[in-house]
Amino acid sequence: MTRLTALLGLELPLLQAGMGAVAGPALCVEVSRAGAGGTLALYKEPPARAAHLVREVAAAARGRPFGVNVIPEVTGPDRCLEQLRAVLPELPRNAFVTVFGLPADDAARTVRAAGHPLVVQVGTAADADTALARGAVVLVLQGTEAGGHLLGRQPVESLLATVRSRHPHAVLAVAGGIATGEDLADAVARGADGAMAGTLFVPAAESAAHPEFKRRVVEAVAEDTLITSLFEIGWPHRPHRVLHNSLTAAAERAPAAFIATTQVDGRPYPVPRYSAAAPGVTTTGRIQEMAMYCGRSCSRVTAPRPAALTIARIRREYENARASRADSHTSTFPAPHRIQEK
Repeated sequence: MTRLTALLGLELPLLQAGMGAVAGPALCVEVSRAGAGGTLALYKEPPARAAHLVREVAAAARGRPFGVNVIPEVTGPDRCLEQLRAVLPELPRNAFVTVFGLPADDAARTVRAAGHPLVVQVGTAADADTALARGAVVLVLQGTEAGGHLLGRQPVESLLATVRSRHPHAVLAVAGGIATGEDLADAVARGADGAMAGTLFVPAAESAAHPEFKRRVVEAVAEDTLITSLFEIGWPHRPHRVLHNSLTAAAERAPAAFIATTQVDGRPYPVPRYSAAAPGVTTTGRIQEMAMYCGRSCSRVTAPRPAALTIARIRREYENARASRADSHTSTFPAPHRIQEK
C-alpha cells in the first residue's frame, strides 16, 4: 500500500493515462478491474456523449475505482466545466477526476463539491503549488521522458525531488519512463507514491489505438522518439513527444491538407496533416503521417496483450522489486547480538 492506493482505493499504485484516441471505455474498464487506476479520456467529447461513456464504464467496472480525464487547455475552461457537470452525476462514489494541466478554479471547486478526488497532472513546481492550492489531492508530475504533450521541461526525477522537498506530505505520482514493475518500484523508492503510465497501454488489446500505432510503439526504442511542435492543429503552443515519421524528418513543412478520416460517434471527421489527433482504430488514410505519441519507455513495452495481463506482470515485478529492496536493506545491518545465558 502507498498513499496513492489508499486514497483512490487501488490495489497497485499505478494510474493509466487518459489518452485521446487510446483510452476508451474498454481500456479503462480492464485496467480498473485488474486493480490499477483505469482512466476514461473525455478529450473533446460532447457533454452528453461523455456522460454516456461514463455510464458504460460504471456498469462494466464491477465496483472498481476508475477516473475520467479532462483537458481544459484543449476544450477551453467553459466546455471543460460542461463536461464535468455532465459526468459528475454519473460517476460512482469511488471514482476520481484527472486533469491534464491546471484546472480553472470553478472546475476544481465543482469536482471537490461532488466529493471526488481531484488528480492534477503538472510539469513544473510552480504549477504543483497552484494545483495543491486549488484542491488537488494527488499530483501527477510529468517529466520530459513522457509521451504526448509536455507540461514542463524537467526530467521526472528532478521534478519529483523538487516538488517532494517543497511539499513533503503531498501525494505524488510520476509520469514518464514507467513500463515495468521495476520502474514503478524505483519511482516509489525515490519518494513517489505511485506512477501514471501511457505508452505502456497503447498496444493493449483493449486500447482504441490504430493497429499501426500499436505496432510502431512495440517496435520502437527510446531513440525513435523526439520532442517537436509539428502536430499543432487543434492543440497549439504545446511541445509533444512522438515517434519519428516522414514529417518530423522533412526539411520543409508540407501543405496542411486532409490526409485521413476518423470516426467520432459514427460520424466521419477529416484529419489535416499536422493535426494533434492520434490515429484511432476507426481512422483511415495516411496513418503513417499522423502523430503517434510515445514516451522513452517504449524500449521496455512488450507486444500487444490484454491489459489485465500487463497489470498482473507489473504487479509481480513491483512486488518482487520491493521485496528485493527490503532484503537488501536488511542485509546491510548486522544481525542482532544474542546474549548467551549462563
